[in-house]
Amino acid sequence: QVQLVESGGGSVQAGGSLRLSCAASTDTFSRYAVAWFRRTPEKSREGVAVMNSDGRTGYAKSVKGRFTISKDNAQNILYLQMNSLKPEDTAMYYCASEGIADCYGADCDPPRPSEFVYWGRGTQVTVSS
Repeated sequence: QVQLVESGGGSVQAGGSLRLSCAASTDTFSRYAVAWFRRTPEKSREGVAVMNSDGRTGYAKSVKGRFTISKDNAQNILYLQMNSLKPEDTAMYYCASEGIADCYGADCDPPRPSEFVYWGRGTQVTVSS
């Protein structure tokens, strides 16, 4: 069983930045694909960013160029650096592990919820205009 705990959410004005963290109870991040998802009351879970076990990454079109996924395998921590935040980025953000990333060449497709096993409880991000 893997436990994931997100942190780093909060309220920020449009154009600002936040860095989300996800701490894992095991070394799952080094062995499987990991990802960030988000959900709003109006939408189902949306895949935001994914990192394959070999380091290749993929992003949703809406965040590409603004968000960066990274990880520290030694510390079992996953990060999501979010820059140039927009009001439409407001959501509950979740990390997920032990998944599958669909990668082609240097890039990966955005992650799909059905392909990940373990989930955190989420951290709220609110962006005001």
